[in-house]
Amino acid sequence: MNPLMELKNVTFTAQQKTILDIPAFQVNDGEFLGIMGPNGAGKSTLLKVLSLLDKQTSGEILYRGQLLPFGYAPLELRRKFSVALQQSLLLDGTVYQNIAIGLTLRKVPKSIIKDKAAQWLELFGISHLAKKNTLYLSGGEAQRVNLARAMIVEPEILFLDEPFSALDFPTKIRLMEDFKKITEESRTTAVFVSHDVMEIHYLTNRLMIMVNGQVKQSGPTPLVLEHPNPSTQSFLKEWKKFLPALTGSSLY
Repeated sequence: MNPLMELKNVTFTAQQKTILDIPAFQVNDGEFLGIMGPNGAGKSTLLKVLSLLDKQTSGEILYRGQLLPFGYAPLELRRKFSVALQQSLLLDGTVYQNIAIGLTLRKVPKSIIKDKAAQWLELFGISHLAKKNTLYLSGGEAQRVNLARAMIVEPEILFLDEPFSALDFPTKIRLMEDFKKITEESRTTAVFVSHDVMEIHYLTNRLMIMVNGQVKQSGPTPLVLEHPNPSTQSFLKEWKKFLPALTGSSLY
């Protein structure tokens, strides 16, 4: 696979504690990479470093083979990324305004914004909410807006930090089914942090397990889940009971 983003000897330290220690890591073009691990493993910190929201303490970050200046991320590069978090963090305004904000900040012509917003509203099944204020959305509706807002700018990498975890089960299922279809059709490259093996199994094609800030296992998602190595076995053993139900199923 063609590496889109690479980390080399990257560390992240806070309050004299090493949160990340990543000798080598890459995100490949077109893949949907899942990241799992116990609490405190450094998953969200890694996502922030990858998405250039946090600066690494040491090491190198390369994008498309080009070394990024340490501690500096040009705006033109940041605009190639999108991030969607567990909390939707929507602006006070209409659904349309929230979805369009990325293109508005990029000074895209209004006619193009209108067409693209209509497209993404339809893809996420929220066209009927376009004029509704975000203050009055349900949790599932707000997360659909959050994801549409992240994807309308057609990012080269989409970073996701547990966007489905706060949703009730039926809402989660419906959104994940729609989201999988959208990302597959758009061939979106994504990095997805989750604590839920069923979300990971359904959405990702490569899985990385982190423990204590380090990558302990990486490979095709089914292979990692079915054959944990000694360093990830204790974390994954609780999830093993779900695998028979997951094998051959579409979602859950």
